[in-house]
Amino acid sequence: MSRIRSVTASVPGVNRRTVLAAAGAVSLSAGVGYALRPTDSQAATTAEAPVARSRQAPAAAPLAPYTKGTTLASVAAPRGGSSYRRLGDGPGWKRVVRDELAAPKSGRAGRRTTLAAFVQFTDLHLMDVQHPLRLEYLRSRDVHAWRPHEALTVPGAISLVERVNALRGAPVTGAPLHFVMTTGDNTDNNAHSELEWFMKVMSGGRITPDSGAPGHYEGVQNSGLKLYWQPGSATRDHDKALGFPHLEKFLAAAIREVRSPGLALPWYSTVGNHDALPLGCYGSHADPYLAEAAIGGKKLMSVSAADAGKLQDAIKNAKDPKGAGYRDFLKAHARSMRSVTPDEKRAPYTQADYLKAHLDPAHQGHGPVGHGYSSANLDAGTQYYAFRISDDVIGISLDTTDAGGHYEGSVGTAQLKWLDRTLKDNKDSYAVVFSHHTSKTMTNTRPDPARPGEKRHDGAEVISVLSAHANVLAWVNGHIHKNVITPHRASGGRSFWEISTASHVDYPQLARIIELVDNKDGTVSLFTTLIESAAPHRTDYADLSQTGLAALYRELSYNAPGAGTTLAGTAADRNTELVLKKS
Repeated sequence: MSRIRSVTASVPGVNRRTVLAAAGAVSLSAGVGYALRPTDSQAATTAEAPVARSRQAPAAAPLAPYTKGTTLASVAAPRGGSSYRRLGDGPGWKRVVRDELAAPKSGRAGRRTTLAAFVQFTDLHLMDVQHPLRLEYLRSRDVHAWRPHEALTVPGAISLVERVNALRGAPVTGAPLHFVMTTGDNTDNNAHSELEWFMKVMSGGRITPDSGAPGHYEGVQNSGLKLYWQPGSATRDHDKALGFPHLEKFLAAAIREVRSPGLALPWYSTVGNHDALPLGCYGSHADPYLAEAAIGGKKLMSVSAADAGKLQDAIKNAKDPKGAGYRDFLKAHARSMRSVTPDEKRAPYTQADYLKAHLDPAHQGHGPVGHGYSSANLDAGTQYYAFRISDDVIGISLDTTDAGGHYEGSVGTAQLKWLDRTLKDNKDSYAVVFSHHTSKTMTNTRPDPARPGEKRHDGAEVISVLSAHANVLAWVNGHIHKNVITPHRASGGRSFWEISTASHVDYPQLARIIELVDNKDGTVSLFTTLIESAAPHRTDYADLSQTGLAALYRELSYNAPGAGTTLAGTAADRNTELVLKKS
């Protein structure tokens, strides 16, 4: 029986080599660091060579451990007892030691040295809420299908960037943070508009989260339909009946220009199903009608619960991977559609478009060039790669989306072999693997239309490959919008932790800091610490500034009808120390 214990952070030892490695990764914008050069990025093709090591930049001494700005110090908590609840400052979450894979040894806090420290974003779901192909009307059957806070994803994500920029270092070790990795569903509906907003949120710039008629919102929230929260009208909609406020200027503020400072760290990108597939579920070779409808001037906002149920069931059961059924559904409801302003920026983007956006110098920010992707990926038509995190650690970003359609994932044979080969070629380095899907949600093995003869592999097969390599420490992912940490043990004493992190669209809207340390006693520890955005916990309805909207984003997400109450996970899935035997 394993023991799970609560502890507080202790001051670790940090050696010179670790500090140099951390600083090298931070200095990518100056052309120094660990990102693969295009010639090294055979991750996209064959990846026969080990991941290259790069020069290191000089570093300042690390800061002392601290908790400010993390969920160790405070977490948003509900106030009052009404159906709609305001938020305020709540107590922090303690750290829990998990020893299922190795026994923690006393005195390790005084011995340990830092291997790496980084931040994980996941499931930002930046939304063009006026997009004609959105499925808001499924709310007539399923209250989860539309969220009252969806118009605020951009200011909410910017506030998360601001939180990371304000961190002084890693909370346990005090070491500099190497980078941010975003593990997919960066956009919500595979739209060019959303992709542009994502790149600017991460790398910096001015963003107007608006499409169609400039400065004029055209969507479900000024439709007069009681199915949706109508913030600026006197309509007694279903959400106002639950206590949602009347905010006359909400929609004008939601589509107003905002500014992202961009991350002050290098950042890397991993692709998710909502990035790669229209609506996150229709295949890359979806019916051409959907692309035409995306930029067109008609938007469906209301259907019967029975019709909504039929469409939702077809999506959940993967009965319509190419979208032909959805095309027919839209045509059948053409008379119910409302007019909106057409906009070509809402067109779906291709895999090549996604890669080119990352490689665009305008979106470089603090680097690296391509944010992990390279021209080799573009040439080969792949979206997976490896990169050097520090002297002792490599990162591996997988593409677990299935281009054949459906929201669950898998990987093709070529990628699975590449993963095995990359781990073998870098056996002298620890490895952290990143993906969008979790091991349990990689159940969709539909053939990729671009590679119809290639077999697809599920999560169990990925676990088998990872378990065959003693250097794997963690598999970090998202998709399920919930904090879950799972131990994986294989024969021969090999083991690793799977770290799944909650989304930044559903409450409690979290990201995660992960620190890797060598305890110098035959064990390695992975510290996970959750963070919220920089927005204040308490909202002010009179404050519709960028910061005020970010605070409102959190409060509305807490109160969203049908919102999950378990997405934060248990204490053992939040702020943790995960112990492993050293390979």
